Amino acid sequence: MVDYRSLRVRLWPDCQADCDREIAEILADPDRWAVFIARLSGQDVVGFIEVRLREFAEGATSSPVAFVEGWFILPEQRGHGVGKALLRAAERWALSRGCDELGSDTQASNHLSIGIHKHLGFQEVERLVCFLKRLKD
Repeated sequence: MVDYRSLRVRLWPDCQADCDREIAEILADPDRWAVFIARLSGQDVVGFIEVRLREFAEGATSSPVAFVEGWFILPEQRGHGVGKALLRAAERWALSRGCDELGSDTQASNHLSIGIHKHLGFQEVERLVCFLKRLKD
């Protein structure tokens, strides 16, 4: 069975151990979080979007700012408007919370995600390079 949790684990495979706790925290805070899922008439879940109110987001000029924390569509359902519909639901939620802006991010190597963000009206505002130095072998 494909459900919200299983899609979340596909997006973030490393979150499997913490997934249930994270979902419970998200669903327990409807003033700051919203989750929208897409289901095709009677079928399993085919996509989701998680959006949260943040005090700050890169490039934002207002606060609070709504931020897409997670957004995933099954590969076989991409290109049919599912992601766009989920994004529109997140935008309506953000507007209902008084937000003027919607932020998001993705890894610099995720060209598919960068392309869909740009296609749906996002503008790139910053690139970030992260570093890690191992202190013990």
